[in-house]
Amino acid sequence: MQDLTKAQKARLAIRTFQTLADALTLRGNYRPSGKSGEKLAESLKLFSPEIYGSMVDSRVMELQGLEYVIDRMPRGIEKCNRIILTGNEDFENTTFEQVIPLKRRRLSYVVSESEICFVITKGLTEVYDILTHITFLSIESQKIQQQVCDKDGRTCSEWHDLGKAANGELVLEGAVLDQAIWNLSILLGRTYRETRETYESMIKTHHGQRYNNGLFSIIYSMGERIIKEIKFPDEHLTIYFTPSLQEMIAHHKYASKWAGTVKLHLVERGFQERPIHIISSNMHSVKNILYGAGALQGMKEDIPTSLYEMIPTLKGKGEEVEAFAEQHGLTFLPDSSGSNIDVMVIDPAEIDHSSLHPDLNIDQEYIKNFKPVIVVMDYAFGTQAFEVMDELLRPDRFEDKLLTFKFSSISIMGKAGILPGKKGDIILATAHVMEGTPHNYIVANDLRPTDFGEKVNVYMGPMVTVLGTSLQNRDVLERFYSSSWKAVGLEMEGGHYQRAINAAVIQGHISSQVRIRYAYYASDNPLHGGQTLAAGSMGSEGIAPTYLITKVLIHKILNPPADRRCD
Repeated sequence: MQDLTKAQKARLAIRTFQTLADALTLRGNYRPSGKSGEKLAESLKLFSPEIYGSMVDSRVMELQGLEYVIDRMPRGIEKCNRIILTGNEDFENTTFEQVIPLKRRRLSYVVSESEICFVITKGLTEVYDILTHITFLSIESQKIQQQVCDKDGRTCSEWHDLGKAANGELVLEGAVLDQAIWNLSILLGRTYRETRETYESMIKTHHGQRYNNGLFSIIYSMGERIIKEIKFPDEHLTIYFTPSLQEMIAHHKYASKWAGTVKLHLVERGFQERPIHIISSNMHSVKNILYGAGALQGMKEDIPTSLYEMIPTLKGKGEEVEAFAEQHGLTFLPDSSGSNIDVMVIDPAEIDHSSLHPDLNIDQEYIKNFKPVIVVMDYAFGTQAFEVMDELLRPDRFEDKLLTFKFSSISIMGKAGILPGKKGDIILATAHVMEGTPHNYIVANDLRPTDFGEKVNVYMGPMVTVLGTSLQNRDVLERFYSSSWKAVGLEMEGGHYQRAINAAVIQGHISSQVRIRYAYYASDNPLHGGQTLAAGSMGSEGIAPTYLITKVLIHKILNPPADRRCD
């Protein structure tokens, strides 16, 4: 039998994890400590995602990966022994607390101290994301239990000391804090400095709010959960998938409601006959570029000569920018569907051109004659991208009349992992290769490296659309980069967007001449140690590439279109 390469073994493990996750969703439940859970853990260890660092090393606790997961899961997840994934629950008139993680827009409710319910609104990608995080936490919890318990199940003195710190019995200051971190570092197999950095990172607040229970409490709860599982069979962590989740997947329930709201607003504003330009991006860059300078003028503040220097001056002035924007053509549509995708609709004809930043070159005559409309939609999540774009591009019926909207361009801006470059570089897609499937989509990208000037590195080539940020493997990515695929980056939504766009063209919902634009800024390089997403956000480094891409997209939309280029 021919030996498999590391990349082939990793791809097999990824497919195994996906197949198991799909099967368990249909079965209805599983236990991480049971055979199915052990198989999930085995496959996760086998392809060893870059974002989970030293997860496969039984001697040490993976701290960066732990912080990454905790930031994207609801507070208290480490204590739960009952987790429910459902597709449709109405908790509005209950006492259950709604919990939103710090860095992932997902809907969850604390049912009790040991039970959390996730309402899945983004499709299978969200299921995979949650299951990989749960599996990671289970693996790390077992490491803790094995470290603190002897063969007879007795716990060590350091564990008892950790319990005092976790339960608030110690005043964690000065020498007491130093000693507590030192004891914890021994249990985790990490240095004092590594443990201290994670502790300090986790005690920070975001807008004055704590999103986690702190490192001492998290580690103690993870270990105690496994210790209780061993002693009491009824305490085993169990994950449940409700029938409503099984019915919701692939049926576009939330996406259909979301798209209907957006299109109804377009009709109510009389935009159904005007050319519509879709931008998938964050909720601040388009607004700040078009309205930031005007808002500063209204506040009698100086406007920096550089667009990129202006952006930091807008920090803390969101309400002022929002108010100015609403006076000049912007309408904000907060999501009410459960999709967690907000929308801004902008009528450029109402923009005060005298208030635009000098770095913007916009053709007022073109806007006056052609009256373009901009629809900015917040980021989708994985497979959700197909659902929302598929529903948005469909004709819809209003007052017994079927309306086909005039979509003129679709621009996808997002962050991605880069393979040949570094953080802050820009990536343009020529195709999307769907990892683990035979589906590949060529992109006639309307963007070129020359659109961005010479001061930034721009890479153009195929992008790999991965199953999730937690399902990345160095060997697989290296294979995509160094083989004839010549992939330049990886992301989660592009292939799903393109699948919906191609389907809309085939069905006649949009013209084949619609301009398609894909541009990403590099948020990480998973092929280089210390540069994965678990290493932290880009911070101010992300301003220049984000706003450069946004400026190029605005110029493309609000100026006469250039002749199509053939390569």
